[in-house]
Amino acid sequence: MPLTLTRPDLLRNANFIDGQWTPGPGALLTVTDPATGATITQVPDSGAAEARAALDAAHAAFPTWKKVPAKQRAHIIKRWNDLVLAHQDDLGKLISREQGKPLAEGKGEVAYAASYIEWFGEEATRMNGELIPAPVPGRRMFALKEPVGVVAAITPWNFPAAMIARKIAPALAAGCTVVCKPAEDTPLTSLALVLLAHEAGVPAGVLNIVTASREKTPEVVEVWLDDARVRKITFTGSTPVGKHLARRSADTLKKLSLELGGNAPFIVFEDADVDAAVDGFMAAKFRNGGQTCVCPNRVFVHDRVHDEFASKLSARVAALKVGPASDLASQIGPMINDRAVEKIARHVQDAVARGAKVLTGGQRLPGLGPTYYAPTVLVGADASMACSCEETFGPVAPLTRFATEAEVIAAANDTPFGLAAYFYSNDVRRIWRVADALETGIVGINEGVIAAEAAPFGGVKESGYGREGSTHGLDDYLHTKYLCQGQLD
Repeated sequence: MPLTLTRPDLLRNANFIDGQWTPGPGALLTVTDPATGATITQVPDSGAAEARAALDAAHAAFPTWKKVPAKQRAHIIKRWNDLVLAHQDDLGKLISREQGKPLAEGKGEVAYAASYIEWFGEEATRMNGELIPAPVPGRRMFALKEPVGVVAAITPWNFPAAMIARKIAPALAAGCTVVCKPAEDTPLTSLALVLLAHEAGVPAGVLNIVTASREKTPEVVEVWLDDARVRKITFTGSTPVGKHLARRSADTLKKLSLELGGNAPFIVFEDADVDAAVDGFMAAKFRNGGQTCVCPNRVFVHDRVHDEFASKLSARVAALKVGPASDLASQIGPMINDRAVEKIARHVQDAVARGAKVLTGGQRLPGLGPTYYAPTVLVGADASMACSCEETFGPVAPLTRFATEAEVIAAANDTPFGLAAYFYSNDVRRIWRVADALETGIVGINEGVIAAEAAPFGGVKESGYGREGSTHGLDDYLHTKYLCQGQLD
């Protein structure tokens, strides 16, 4: 189907540098529909020159932007929020077409992205410092908040609107300027959001975006890593890439926010409301076809309720409608690309070879296309299987039995990652014990939907550091400056 937008100019195919839509070096990156493989459009396959031009613009704009009164910055950001919501249908169509998620989810992501823009628009006027009681007479001591400087944002493909909003909105609120490289699979939503930010009044040079292929991305990012004018890197993606960014940032000691890989446990205790646990798992696992960093990846179910949970979950999963975003009935869309499907198939095949049993799903859906995989429930999973050790990033639910609380806590924490965890229990004493014991940055307790603009989002261990959302998310774009004034007596 053709991509029909109420505002066709939201479909951009150029970089945005210093307030201008500019072509790239001549090389082009083809953006495709993961449902069909059809070309949507082409965007610049940028390199070092474009990355440097974007940085030059952001660096030049920073001294002026940081002095714009917080209330004025807030007004601009809130106008951006209004424009995003006004174009929710078009942005939802862009997301669904380039990323593959069903249209209802695409529109939902736009609202979710806007919630961060609105939140940080309001927080812009709340960057309060503090007056510190002086230890001696005749002295005043202050702590002030200042923007860190130029921020380089590198965003993933699975939430092309929300991740842009969650990184750029706090940067603008703090008074930082931005250079951004969106994911190669999903640049179009990012470009449309930047267009709306410019229309909202973000000045030239304050927000710059360059697109690049997977092969050219290192060339773009290395420019920003090497240049001391970039004072912060914010990245969502894989742990190996996050470690590389941390190592390369050391030479210029950039500030870092890294939201990296996950391996989330989902625990159902014997005292849980099983129906509620199934509902929560469906919400947590199958959003975006399981392609989220906080998706439950390992499912631990107590012996007493295992069979009931497995039966009810399998029935719900088998009923999911799989299809392209163009079908309004679709609940699960295509995976982002062939590599994603190959990994999912490998994990399921490995689990079955090691003794797991497929209750539903467990196969590709070639009748729909090469990027579709059936939502799957496995039982008999264990820690030896790839699906327990690696993030599947797809619609696969491997169930593992457990007998004791101590056993399942040890299993849940037996991973280098620590982004999110979920558990269901009606024992208030157990709730506090387990919440304290889980080694993750986020815990869902009798709840499968955990992200919110007012809450801090981020992990521990090899899931990264720094937080997005909430007042803590704004702090990651600020420095604290201490002022000491003497001779006041």
